[in-house]
Amino acid sequence: MAKTQVSFNLNGQAVDVLVEPRELLIHVIREQLQQTGSHIGCETSHCGACTVDIDGESVKSCTLLAVQANGAEVKTVEGLASGAELHAIQEGFMQEHGLQCGFCTPGMILNAFGLLLENPKPTRQQILDHMEDNLCRGGAHVRIVKAIKM
Repeated sequence: MAKTQVSFNLNGQAVDVLVEPRELLIHVIREQLQQTGSHIGCETSHCGACTVDIDGESVKSCTLLAVQANGAEVKTVEGLASGAELHAIQEGFMQEHGLQCGFCTPGMILNAFGLLLENPKPTRQQILDHMEDNLCRGGAHVRIVKAIKM
């Protein structure tokens, strides 16, 4: 199968990659671009461990073809911090210990980042509603809500 050239910005840096037409964005990000913060969980869009921000919207990258990201601004958890300074949502997760094993954390952080872009002061119920598509099997949901409220 012929590969396709895809260009997008990843965490503020222009990237050009050759991809198979049916290659998923999560695989390109992790395997070709070496940004391994986003995790591969269920590969069916149920768990949200692969969540990234694309053009200001939280997207599950395990069900998005890499060619669909052509021309987009893509942000992973690695792109939130500014140098050594954590983004406020990363700081909140750290301060409130909004994690258990940490596998879901990058996806949780990116989904929360998207929520806070839309609504900087969400209510507890708005947080619960927005985050329902990200699963934490370790039971850290109470601390995650606190982290987002910070």
